[in-house]
Formats: sequence, structure tokens, C-alpha cells
Amino acid sequence: MAARLEPAPGVRELVDLRKLSSIHLDNLLQAETCEWDEALDWDFKKSADLVRRFLDLRALSGCALIDENQAVGYSYFVLEEQKGLIGDLYVVPAHRSAETENQLLYGVLEGLITGSQVSRIEAQLMMIPPDPGRVLPGADFLTTYERNFMLLDFGAAPPLPDKPARRRVHIEKWSDHHHDNAAQLIAGAYAGHIDSRINDQYRSVAGARRFLYNIVQYPGCGSFFRPASFVAFDLARGWMSGLSLTSLVGPHAGHITQICISPEVRGTGVGYELLRRSLVTLQEQGCQKVSLTVTAANGDAVTLYERMGFRTIRKFWAYVWEGFTQR
Repeated sequence: MAARLEPAPGVRELVDLRKLSSIHLDNLLQAETCEWDEALDWDFKKSADLVRRFLDLRALSGCALIDENQAVGYSYFVLEEQKGLIGDLYVVPAHRSAETENQLLYGVLEGLITGSQVSRIEAQLMMIPPDPGRVLPGADFLTTYERNFMLLDFGAAPPLPDKPARRRVHIEKWSDHHHDNAAQLIAGAYAGHIDSRINDQYRSVAGARRFLYNIVQYPGCGSFFRPASFVAFDLARGWMSGLSLTSLVGPHAGHITQICISPEVRGTGVGYELLRRSLVTLQEQGCQKVSLTVTAANGDAVTLYERMGFRTIRKFWAYVWEGFTQR
């Protein structure tokens, strides 16, 4: 049974997560874990355990939505210099509505902005379906970007022939000594790209280093999987020209955490070959399905993924709030 909380019966309100422990959100986190598994073939247990750990340390900023003395939703955030990141927002289906989700979102936005120097807030909330007509908190400062969650089922996917790239490249498996070159590749490849509007870590080498560190060290995108992660070097110039990084998100499920190709070699088959090698290796390791996310407006990437057997199974929004501190 879920832990009981203090608010009076029938009163729905927000409670600071730092006043709660993991037992208060246990049923909620179990429900979220089941939903990720059923909807996305994604094992959410490690992420849920990390939430439990920080709750018990009283170190998780955010709020829980309490109804009838029970937690029915929660959202948390982290601060990164002058940027806020909303890490998750989830409401159990029986209480899920635009009103309850907006109540949580308002709570975390207020927590981020009040008394801080935050000038930008980012979020990618998988469990909130896109609705162009929905009015969200902070709408005057908000830009949204439609994203696709795509899934490849090896049982239904077409064969992936080995087609050497039309550019002379050397491809090798990921190693930690590739971090600096990979950060420079990401910063260069995403210059002016729509994804750099969604994630400002793509805009600098230092930001790209933090991004790489996070996907290698933390379970937000699954457990990083080196054997199926590859980098490509252009033989004519000697610099890194592409990478495909992977993770394991379930007993038989993989995820492409990042695929990035330098502008100079796009359209030459380097991206296809990197992704093909990642997929082949994941399948050899027992994966039955592989997922990835992509911005819907990135038409060339979506076309490549569809040609290789990926299908969009869920739409969601990336959110960016900016400009509120100047008003």
C-alpha cells in the first residue's frame, strides 16, 4: 500500500519532493515502470531506482501531486548553471489529464524560476502526447518541437545489406579516449541544426562533452553499450566524421542514444553503415527490438530510419522556455 500523506481527503495539491521519501512514490514509480515497458519496450527500473535514491537523500527537487492522501503524479528537475532541466513528469492514467499535468508542470516551472538565475528550461516528456491545441504553463515563453519515438522490430525489418560508404572511412568501436573528438564532432555537426535549439549542449564542445558523459554514465537513456557503439574517421583528413552510440534499455531491447554525421560526409552512406553496424551488433547480442528518437522536422534522418525498418510508434514534444527573466 502506498504511504499516506498529510493533505486532507479530497484536496489535490502539490507537495515538495524533498518532504517525501521513496515509499510515498513507490506505487507511482511501479505504475510508470509498467507503462514504459508496455508502451515502449523500455525497462524503466534503473531510472525509477535513481529517483528513489535521491528521494531518500532528500535531494530531488520537484513536486508530487497528491489526491486523497496518495501520490498520483510527480515531476522533478535539475539545475545546470543557468539552465533548468525537467527530468520527468508522470501522472497515473486514472488521474491523467491536461489539468493535472499542467498543475505539475506549473509547480516545477515555478520552482525553477523563483529565486534563481535560470534563463532557459528544457524538457522532453515522453508520457505527454502532443496536442497543438493545448495551452501549457509559461506559453508566452515556450517553443515546442515535435519528436518521434521510432522502433525497429528485427522480426519484421528488411535485411540490411553491407553497402560500403562512398567516402573512404575507417570505422572502429567506441573507446573512452574518443570523448574529445566526439565532442568536437557533435558541436560541429549540430551548428545551426534544429536539435541545437532543443538541447543547447550541442552548441559547444564543452556542452557536448557533458552530453556524452551523461549518456555514458547515467541510465536516462539506458545502460551504455560499448560493443555496438562505433565511430568513423575520414581517411583523407584523419578527423572523426561520424558516430553511432547505443544502450540497452531492456533484456531484449536496445536504443540508439546518438547518431551524428559531420556535414562534409552526409549523403555518402557513412550514417547508414554506422547505424547498420550498431543494429547488427545489437541483434547479435540478443536484442529483438531497437528504438531511437528523432526530431520530426529532420526529414532526411526520418527517411533513412524508415528505410532501415524503423517505424514511429509515439509522438511527443520537446519543450524550451526562454526569455522570462528579461520580462
